[in-house]
Amino acid sequence: MTIVNKLASQLNRKDEEPNIELAHELVDKNNHEGIKEVIQNLSNKDKKIQQDCIKVAYEIGEIKPELISDYALVFIDLLKSRNNRLVWGAMTTLSTIARVSSEIIMKHIETLFSAMKTGSVITVDKGVLTLGKLAVVNKQNNERIFPFLLTHLETCRPKEIPQHSESTIPAVTSDNKEAFLTVLKKRENELTVSQLKRVKKIYKVFEV
Repeated sequence: MTIVNKLASQLNRKDEEPNIELAHELVDKNNHEGIKEVIQNLSNKDKKIQQDCIKVAYEIGEIKPELISDYALVFIDLLKSRNNRLVWGAMTTLSTIARVSSEIIMKHIETLFSAMKTGSVITVDKGVLTLGKLAVVNKQNNERIFPFLLTHLETCRPKEIPQHSESTIPAVTSDNKEAFLTVLKKRENELTVSQLKRVKKIYKVFEV
């Protein structure tokens, strides 16, 4: 039985459970050939197979990112896809491998920025998460990424502020902490009571 035959769409399933099970099976067996087949089928002519495979990919990334880290360029390229499911799926996958594949992802950081500027809600959510993880790796990454994150927090929809601020926390350093907190405080009056409560929890993280 090939990997493709185990995908949800090929089993006439509407749920994602077969794809999740397949990801776990590939990880448990360290099945590099099977994972390679999953990656190859991201360009299958059948969109359902493509979409199943991106789900398998990021499920693998959640469990054992190093098994798919060599395919970082494939996921970066998918950010340019016309298929929104592949775009946000690729960004989700990149968020799982951000630290282990930081060097290669940083070489294409503009592609991530572009995808976030034009992408769906999930693409942006996972993009902020990815950038937060990349910014932790070293000072050079942080200096490249943090201004983008700050601009994003200044301009994003109010309801996104709590989650995106939380995803940005790892990128906050002693050098940029004040700028980060200043942006949040400027936007306080746009937030609901529950949103403001989440932001105030962020303030506590940085209290000395």
